[in-house]
Amino acid sequence: MAEIRFELIATVVLILVTLLIISITKRAIKRFGRLVDINVNKRKVIFYLSYLIIYFVAFTALSIIWGVNLKDFVVFISSILAVLGVAFVAQWSILSNITASVILFFSHPLRLGDRIRVLDKDFDWTGEIEDISAFYLFMKTDDSRKITIPTNLVIQKGIEILEQHGVEEKN
Repeated sequence: MAEIRFELIATVVLILVTLLIISITKRAIKRFGRLVDINVNKRKVIFYLSYLIIYFVAFTALSIIWGVNLKDFVVFISSILAVLGVAFVAQWSILSNITASVILFFSHPLRLGDRIRVLDKDFDWTGEIEDISAFYLFMKTDDSRKITIPTNLVIQKGIEILEQHGVEEKN
C-alpha cells in the first residue's frame, strides 16, 4: 500500500512539474521570439517540438516511477519507432499517390479519353487515358497494351496532350 501511495504522489508531482515546465517554456519561447523577431508560425513549430520533448521525458519518468524496467522500456520505444518508420514510408507513398490524383482531377488538363504521350527517356508511352483512380492512371497504348502508371509519376513526368476528348476546335 505504501508503494502505491509513493507512486501516486510521485505521479501527481511529475504532472505538476511538467505543467510548470510547459508554462515556463511557453513564456521563454514567446519572450525569445519577440526579442529575436521570430515569425509566429515558426514559434508554433518551436512550441510543438518543445512540448513533444517535454511529454516524452515526462512519459519516460512516469514509466520509471511505476516500475517499468529501463531495458524493457528501451526495447518498447525502439520497437515503436521501427513500426512508425515503416508506417511513415508506406504512408508517404500512399499519400503522394492520393494527392497526385486530386491534383490531376482538379488542376491538370488531363481527362478521360484524351490521347497523351508520357515524356520519358526510357519509355515511349503514347495512348488513350481509360481511367484515373486514386492511385493509378490507366492507359491503352497505341500498340494495344494496357498500362498503369502511378498518379505521382504522372505529376512528375512531362505529359503531352496530343488530342483532347470532347474538345472542339474553334476556327
